[in-house]
Amino acid sequence: MSKSVPSFLQEESDDRETDTASESSYSLGRIKKSPSSLTNLSGSSGMASLSSVSGSLMSIYSADFGNVDVKGNIQFAIDYVEQLKELHIFICQCKDLAVADVKRQRSDPYVKTYLLPEKYKLGKRKTSVKKKTFNPVYNEILRYKIEKDLLKYQSLNISVWHNDTFGRNSFLGEVELDLGTWDWNEKSNKQINWFPLKPRTSTMTLQLENRGEMKLALLYVPHPAGGKKTVPTGEVHIWVKECHDLPLLRGNRLNSFIKCTILPDTSRKSRQKTRTVAKTTNPIFNHTMVYDGFRPEDLKEACVELTVWDHNKLANHFLGGLRIGLGTGRSYGTTVDWMDSTSAESALWEKMMNSPNTWIEDTLPLRMLMVAKLTK
Repeated sequence: MSKSVPSFLQEESDDRETDTASESSYSLGRIKKSPSSLTNLSGSSGMASLSSVSGSLMSIYSADFGNVDVKGNIQFAIDYVEQLKELHIFICQCKDLAVADVKRQRSDPYVKTYLLPEKYKLGKRKTSVKKKTFNPVYNEILRYKIEKDLLKYQSLNISVWHNDTFGRNSFLGEVELDLGTWDWNEKSNKQINWFPLKPRTSTMTLQLENRGEMKLALLYVPHPAGGKKTVPTGEVHIWVKECHDLPLLRGNRLNSFIKCTILPDTSRKSRQKTRTVAKTTNPIFNHTMVYDGFRPEDLKEACVELTVWDHNKLANHFLGGLRIGLGTGRSYGTTVDWMDSTSAESALWEKMMNSPNTWIEDTLPLRMLMVAKLTK
């Protein structure tokens, strides 16, 4: 069992953990405000003198969805090769892509494909990366070994991405084809055609972004006031039990662990993580994390962020996460993007708040935690 103090109002210095860049969870932007009611937060490590609201205004994971205005076109052709029992996707080129790296006025694009809805069963295919160009030429064939009869139940998702050196890839647009209505005998369908790139608005793609689920339980333990001048506080216990059906990002190996942070605090004291469980998509963690220093009113302003990662020697990759709070969009009077809990996540937090000294359990679907744009 681990224990920390959520120093919500402590000014955050830029002291990121020594994680790989693709797994850096936070851009430590600060909101300078006058102190709120949490000015003397006591906890297991003693009194904390707190001065300003700190916020995680940007959660940086392995991809950015929506930070780039989509533009341009992609040229490709698809065909089914009966002799090989393979679907071939010939990626020819892209034209007039958006600028992903505004500071350096460049994009390093590559193309990625999925067959939906069983996204992780057949996996993704990728082209090479073309450096410093908005008009990349690929002339590459991406292949899927699949029976032709099964294609009638599939959609082909083709997306273009900017490859960032530090792992924060940016979405540049996508095209989605319903293979169930595709006429394989039509000659024009076998020709190379231009398609306009579209923003990620496909409800099918979003709904089928299966990232597994997490079974967990929460407990709030209030402490009685120790005297007239002592403010009553309490502990939040987060019992991460297990995850189910985590996505495989690379082959058949998955070594997962879970990080926990209590927002708006992004200090080292707020960050805890489980051990790594190797070689399973259904890891059992059975790990409890304890955070002290919560007053009842603080529970309305805080959010528990749990993120699941695939660990390997080169980089840790984001699999999915939860944000458990009231989901009001605000924290201590400030509008924040991370207070975006789903109805199921909010319901679990509310039950915990209304049932002190009682474990509240649920199994929640993991989701992509969208990148929040930095606001000063």
